[in-house]
Amino acid sequence: MQHAVGSPLPPPHQPGHGPAAGWSPAAHHPGQHQQQGPSAPPHAQPPGYPAPPAGPQHASMPPPPDTTGHVTLPPGGPVGIPSAPQAPAVPDPAATTLAVLLIGPAGAGKTSVAKYWADHRRVPTAHISLDDVREWVRSGFADPQTGWNDNSEAQYRLARRTCGFAARNFLANGISCILDDAVFPDRPVVGLGGWKRHVGPGLLPVVLLPGLDVVLERNAERSGNRRLGDEEVARIHGRMAGWYGSGLPIIDNSQLDVPETARVLDDVLTRAIASPPKW
Repeated sequence: MQHAVGSPLPPPHQPGHGPAAGWSPAAHHPGQHQQQGPSAPPHAQPPGYPAPPAGPQHASMPPPPDTTGHVTLPPGGPVGIPSAPQAPAVPDPAATTLAVLLIGPAGAGKTSVAKYWADHRRVPTAHISLDDVREWVRSGFADPQTGWNDNSEAQYRLARRTCGFAARNFLANGISCILDDAVFPDRPVVGLGGWKRHVGPGLLPVVLLPGLDVVLERNAERSGNRRLGDEEVARIHGRMAGWYGSGLPIIDNSQLDVPETARVLDDVLTRAIASPPKW
């Protein structure tokens, strides 16, 4: 039975309710007749096997230590602002559990830098790309290149919320996260507010903003729906310039390769941990 999106899930089966009610072995084993009258005595336990505990004690016993499938995970919650270590210690972002949001236009190198940064940390780190999560929608995907409309906005909001849930769960279990998204300073619907709401105030935003010529060159190397027209790239890049003066750290990686940009990102995060940006 299908249930509408957003509707509550059916309640768990209770004794005497649902498909378990009235179940009989005969219904599942054709050719065997259900025994009438008093219940048959249980089969003798094979030699060498301990008898199972009787009654409700069996359900309440904890699983054996070597049983799989019983790992308890801490629930995800809003990420708090990281506390700066007391002086004179210098915070080491490579060994600290962090939540980082890498912002920039198409072609800025967000995904490449985020993957490299996550790959080379000394603590477990996950990379979450909003574009990748948006494209989980296959049939009915609302491509923003065909026009920003209610469907593309709804899918963007859903992807951002999904990324936030994932980041909070990773962080609650000791795994750092770096997310990347083309966040605009002048459009609330694709702004920082949603990320702060879904991840938490401890999210550290950093802007990658190379020159327009570099962005156009990198965009030309893309394929599929990730490649934008030159006019669109120039328009996005111009709007990203609004991050200057916002108080967020900005990295101009026009002359930097991916490993160099990742090292600069670590320097920026060291300062951000010591003095988190106000946003």
